[in-house]
Amino acid sequence: MRIFLTGVSCVGTTTIGKKMGELLGIRFFDLDNEVESFFEKSIERLQDRFLTMHSFRNEAAKALGHLLNRPESRDCVIALPPSGLMGGYLRAIKKANGITVVVTDKPENILERISFYDIDSRPIEKKLTPKEKKLYLREIKKDITYFRTSYQRANLQVDISGLDPDQAARKVKEAVEEIDGKVM
Repeated sequence: MRIFLTGVSCVGTTTIGKKMGELLGIRFFDLDNEVESFFEKSIERLQDRFLTMHSFRNEAAKALGHLLNRPESRDCVIALPPSGLMGGYLRAIKKANGITVVVTDKPENILERISFYDIDSRPIEKKLTPKEKKLYLREIKKDITYFRTSYQRANLQVDISGLDPDQAARKVKEAVEEIDGKVM
C-alpha cells in the first residue's frame, strides 16, 4: 500500500509520515528530498529555472515518477509538497494506486511549527516578531484557501488539531486503515 500525505507547509506531513512508516513497518520518503536528489539541486534553485509553478511541478513530477518505479516504494508513505495533488504530481499519483491523505490543522498551530530554509535547503533559525507572526498567519490562511480545491481530490482529510506528532500519526494511520479495509 502506498500512502500519500499532503497539506500546507509546516502542517507536519514529514514528521507524521516518518512516524506512520515506523508504525506500519514500511518505508518513508519525503518528496522534497527525492526531488533534490533526482535533480541534484535544491528545490528553490530548481524552481528558479521555471517561469511558473505549474512548469516546476511538471518537471519535479519526474522525480515522483522515478520514486514510484523503484521497488522499495511499493509499500511506503510519501510526504508530498502542499501542491502534491496538482499538475504533474497528481497525474503520477493517479497511476500509482495509493491512498491520498490531506493533513489539516488550525493555522495558529501551523504557525507554531513554521520553519525556514535558505536557497540550498539548509535550516535557518529565525525568531518571529509579533508583526511577522501576524503576517505569516495571514499567509498560512491564504495557503489553506488556495489549496482547498485540490485537497478535495484526496481520499481522506484528517484534522490533527491539538495532537502531538505520535497521536497525529496514529490518527492518520487509523483513518487510512479504515478506508483501506473498505477499498479491499
